[in-house]
Amino acid sequence: MRVVCFWIAVLAGCPAALLAQGLDVGPTDHDWLMSASEDSPGASPPPSSPFPPGPTVIPRAAPFASAFNASASGVYFSEAQPPPLTNEADPPEKAPSLDELRGEIKKNSWKKGDFSIVPYGIIYFNMVYATQRTTPGSFTLYVPSATLEPESEFVADIRTTRLGLDLVGPQLAIFGNGQSGGKIEIDFQNTLFTTENRGTPMLRHAYAEVKNEDFRILVGQTVDVISPLWPNTMQYAYGRDAGNIGYRRAQFRVERFLASSDNLLTTLQFSANQQVYEDGTTTISGETSGWPIVEGRIAWTLGARGKQDHPVILGLSGHIGEEQADVAGVGINQRSRTWSANLDLRMPFSDRFGLQAEYFMGENLGAFLGGIGQGVERTTLLPIRSRGGWISAYYDLTPALHSAVGFTIDDPWDRDLPTAGDRLYNHSIFANATYDVTEKLLVGFEVSLFKTLYRNMLPGEAVRCEFLVKYGF
Repeated sequence: MRVVCFWIAVLAGCPAALLAQGLDVGPTDHDWLMSASEDSPGASPPPSSPFPPGPTVIPRAAPFASAFNASASGVYFSEAQPPPLTNEADPPEKAPSLDELRGEIKKNSWKKGDFSIVPYGIIYFNMVYATQRTTPGSFTLYVPSATLEPESEFVADIRTTRLGLDLVGPQLAIFGNGQSGGKIEIDFQNTLFTTENRGTPMLRHAYAEVKNEDFRILVGQTVDVISPLWPNTMQYAYGRDAGNIGYRRAQFRVERFLASSDNLLTTLQFSANQQVYEDGTTTISGETSGWPIVEGRIAWTLGARGKQDHPVILGLSGHIGEEQADVAGVGINQRSRTWSANLDLRMPFSDRFGLQAEYFMGENLGAFLGGIGQGVERTTLLPIRSRGGWISAYYDLTPALHSAVGFTIDDPWDRDLPTAGDRLYNHSIFANATYDVTEKLLVGFEVSLFKTLYRNMLPGEAVRCEFLVKYGF
């Protein structure tokens, strides 16, 4: 009962905290915001690099992930940045040394010359009932208007299953004996030629990198530099199109780790990225711009970084660039700016309890899964401004039983969306519990509520109940 009362109190505070930042919650009466709960369910952050990220401590991002952010080597990762070699149910630790990592990799890898290849996989099965159909269904970005799709839905899905290879190469003298390596990872959520029982492979990660305790250089496709955290939801999309911006794209990335003292670590990140045009229609054809999308982030790890410590990590990030498209009847090479300014925060209070949150503002964010997936308005062809964010909290009831709650919100500017059917506002609230049956087998259950508002159409509202099974190898 005390745990239930605790999460009720946290949930009651989530909307109020975001509203205090001046967010416009849409054109209708807002009383429902304080009583509704809406979200989307799915998976946990995928593995990242098989190397330590310098001397920083990375508190766990999703307490239910435990053994499932792992490759076959037993090395656990977050898609944001590689955390330590540990089960996420354990206390945060310093990143493992290269010698420790080499020992783990040697146990579980294939060898090809100077390279170690570590195969891994995660079988995901989720089963969902929603009181109203959602988009796309097996996970939720937003809820279609009840004017168009008022019916309920049931989904059983396996397409979030992932397969990957972690690559560890030789140390490179030209980079100060930095450790070389890389990653290739796919899942089956590609919508091209896909039905519920015929998942099409989708590339998630494909990159090479070199790094040591002072720097990291990466070339290939991986996650964005901006807004690197994830809400503690079970959903595959992690609240994207509902307040959690950022995705994956091809990039050249440089990172620098500056340890000023035992209590202060500064991380600098920069990347030049491929433009992705997401607003194409039968009359709008996106094309490559003449400039890259530039992203940057500075983060501070505040506090001692020992095995039993709980440092706070605060980050500021942003991006700027332009998109380009040919529009029938208007002209070729129509350009629009895209930019964002973002804040991220991780605050672990103990080994068992912590908070994390992000805030964003910007325009033309469709390619970053902001603005509820809308970058340029389809009739005016003008960029859509938006702001939003999320907050979530986790609490480990036991070393194997985890719980989490959270709130997410994406609120485009209504004045930028004049056309009937434009999505004006999207929010979610979620609560989940997960249990580590073994180191490799996890089961979980999540209840979430979504609400999406539209121009001149009925809102979409859905309560989702999801059961999840994950088996890692």
